[in-house]
Amino acid sequence: MKKKVLALTLAALMAASLTACGGSSNSNATEAPADTTAADKTEVAEGGKLVMVTNAEFPPYEFHDGDKIVGIDAEIAQAIADELGMELEIEDIAFDSIIPEIVSGKAHMGLAGMTVTDERKQNVDFSDTYAAASQKIIVKEDSEIAGPDDLEGIIVGVQLGTTGDLYVSDLEEQNTTVERYSKGFEAVQALSQGKVDAVVIDGEPAKTFVSQTAGLKILEESFTDEEYAIAVKKGNTELLDKINAALKTLKENGTLDEIVAKYITAE
Repeated sequence: MKKKVLALTLAALMAASLTACGGSSNSNATEAPADTTAADKTEVAEGGKLVMVTNAEFPPYEFHDGDKIVGIDAEIAQAIADELGMELEIEDIAFDSIIPEIVSGKAHMGLAGMTVTDERKQNVDFSDTYAAASQKIIVKEDSEIAGPDDLEGIIVGVQLGTTGDLYVSDLEEQNTTVERYSKGFEAVQALSQGKVDAVVIDGEPAKTFVSQTAGLKILEESFTDEEYAIAVKKGNTELLDKINAALKTLKENGTLDEIVAKYITAE
């Protein structure tokens, strides 16, 4: 993955993202101190509950099907819980609240198509990689924008707190205006309405959004390439080791591939 996010950019982004947009309303920045009260859920035990936080606005990794949260990450989390002999509980919150919830001890793990970055590693630990992804650029079909180099000096829509947001923020120094939305589909809707010139978002959700919205296309050249992993509270090596062992089993027995193939068909 390209490591091009500047510390100054990250600091500005975190300052703008202190207030949660969804399920958890009073989350602070990712550097919040660990909560050592009885509410801390970081300890796990066989037969207990495994609490996962996500932002269910990110198909095919996590999305709503009626009142249920489904998708690749939801099924991987369930498979991990089964391996650990635990009951899975999924909480839907704003994307930029996921790390604070883990840091505070209110959740065990975060699965949300979350990219491993050096900045995030300062606040949480990550499991082994379970998926590869890329940030893609969505534009109107008649757009003259042809690749990442054409994003300078235009208006780009992103989902708040995502790696697309982090990476595109670097372009603000080149007079790019970044419009941030709570949900990915809101950024795509803004593009369709002519409020932004392009949207940068993860590849698989980009395919879903474009298939549902007439007049849009995905550019062939990726904005970045990256890896997804599971976030856990920093220093919780017991849980991290259990998750990695479960992931290893799921990779070796083919379960991980089956889950991904259920939602993503080969082109």
